[in-house]
Amino acid sequence: MLAFDLPTIWALIIAFAIFAYVVMDGFDLGIGILFSWIPAGRERDTAMNSIAPVWDGNETWLVISAAVLFGAFPLVYSVLLSAFYLPLILMLLALILRGVAFEFRYKAVRLRRVWDAGFVAGSYVASFVQGVTMGALVQEIPISGGLYTGGPFGWLSQFALLCGVGLCLGYAMLGAGWITYKTEEDVRAFGYRILPWLLAAVLAVLATAFVYALRLDLRVIHRWTERPVMLVFPAIGILACGGMILAIRRKADLTPFLMGAAIFCAAFATLAISFLPFIIPFSVTIAQAVAPPSSLSFMFWGAGLFSLPLTLAYTLVVYVVFKGKVRGPAEYH
Repeated sequence: MLAFDLPTIWALIIAFAIFAYVVMDGFDLGIGILFSWIPAGRERDTAMNSIAPVWDGNETWLVISAAVLFGAFPLVYSVLLSAFYLPLILMLLALILRGVAFEFRYKAVRLRRVWDAGFVAGSYVASFVQGVTMGALVQEIPISGGLYTGGPFGWLSQFALLCGVGLCLGYAMLGAGWITYKTEEDVRAFGYRILPWLLAAVLAVLATAFVYALRLDLRVIHRWTERPVMLVFPAIGILACGGMILAIRRKADLTPFLMGAAIFCAAFATLAISFLPFIIPFSVTIAQAVAPPSSLSFMFWGAGLFSLPLTLAYTLVVYVVFKGKVRGPAEYH
């Protein structure tokens, strides 16, 4: 029974790891996207300090997603790496630039603006590439016989580019929600000022993407008529938008971030259920891509029972220890 359930268990673990990365690294990427709009000096230092204890740990979930995909679904790993080799390399370079800029800007004096620009550029590029990748998967990439058959730019399309813009705006919305929760005074006020505009922009991009998907007659749209239960998740997203608007009016500091996370959860769940039982839409199923049972069992008794729970526990402890607001622009070490 356990062996029979392992493919589903690992598929759920990958889905959770990806969602955890999108939300947790999403808000600190969002801080980077907003960084150029935050006044230089004390305000920027405060915004940076709000993510200093957690930003590198957030990226752990990206590593977990890739490692589990390699071990549990090697076919998917090989196909996605072949299809998105160029954008994924660009994303990794952007994340490296962002991490270096994060550390160096605290020590720099004359070059601080250069490292600020690197932090912003890395955040934009990494976010945009992730959105483009998601959009290309929704639109479907050419696969035949378990092999990617497109060219080096087979993932590139207007729909994918639109999704890239949308994810940048979504991450910025999460970042604005985070700074309303973690900061005070001017930075907090900036978050509240920009949140309504970001929410409106995200909804506009979602509406445009939906119309575009209808025009392209994407197969993912037909799943909504085949599985009407999926409409529950867009309804949750709409309620979360209403909750965010109410929280902005009432200046409820934590709620905008939670509502932003709920919007992402609704969108993620909608796509995940739309794709089932496919793991690469709509070409490779979970059953076709799964590794041999011996590999799944080995991973389960090692990573599944020990490494993943420890990572989750460490993440929770860090967020609990560093809860509360950042008070003043004290230097990060």
